[in-house]
Amino acid sequence: MSDFAQWARQVQERMETALALALPPASIAPTRLHEAMRYVTLGGGKRVRPMLAFAAGEAVGADQTPLTAAACAVELIHVYSLTHDDLPCMDDDQLRRGKPTCHVEYDEATAMLVGDALQSHAFEILSQPGLFPDPASQVEMLHVLAQASGSRGMCGGQAVDLASTGRQLDLAELEFMHIHKTGALIRAATLMGGLSGGPLTSEARASLEHYAKCIGLAFQVMDDVLDAEADTATLGKTAGKDAAQGKATYLSLMSHKEARDYARGLLDDALSSLRPLGDASRRLADIARFIVERSY
Repeated sequence: MSDFAQWARQVQERMETALALALPPASIAPTRLHEAMRYVTLGGGKRVRPMLAFAAGEAVGADQTPLTAAACAVELIHVYSLTHDDLPCMDDDQLRRGKPTCHVEYDEATAMLVGDALQSHAFEILSQPGLFPDPASQVEMLHVLAQASGSRGMCGGQAVDLASTGRQLDLAELEFMHIHKTGALIRAATLMGGLSGGPLTSEARASLEHYAKCIGLAFQVMDDVLDAEADTATLGKTAGKDAAQGKATYLSLMSHKEARDYARGLLDDALSSLRPLGDASRRLADIARFIVERSY
């Protein structure tokens, strides 16, 4: 196992433990809602956003306790978004992380409430008094996560995605959609990790923001490629669904090779942006390479 693979596994295990402790037990009323919240959150996923938070926190020497809280908060927002995206009124998917989606395993009303509850629970975790050494950084993290989750971030990107179904987008339109739908939360995870160590210098913040923009786009490029090339078992979600639904993707604008080359160009740009952070950004560089070279 490579050094990065070992580190990533450690982050995944740490997150599984932290999320299991952070979520309400399934034995507490309302038991069905709490059971469903744990069902969608635990036992799966690459945990890319928590990895980004931990890697950025490592780059600035952040303490593990506030960093873990930030990573949990951003992952709960991500899981809430997946739960809602899978609903029949959105992408209508049956499989997520290798198991039935929440509305299939439970029902649509429960899936809606699960997403709502996970979103509010993320902010409950992140707003705990006394958790962060610098209250101003904690408030800024709350602002970053709220903005990334709303109409100028993830929700706005999903709205554009739904409105664009069956319509050809040019590259600028496609990237506007993905900078919001996928990239906003990736940027939030990276910035929140950096802010877990206290205020960021303007140079460090600019480096992290440009890095996050590049890997957010690269992540979506590779998602589009893998959706067309990989099978359902490998992806843990229904393969080929974007094309079947007439979704705008990078492969509607370029060939598979061109898309992979485009992702590699974004990777090079992301790595260049990390230079001011020096060797401390090693894990961020590893994640960027993983995003472009992954098979799932």
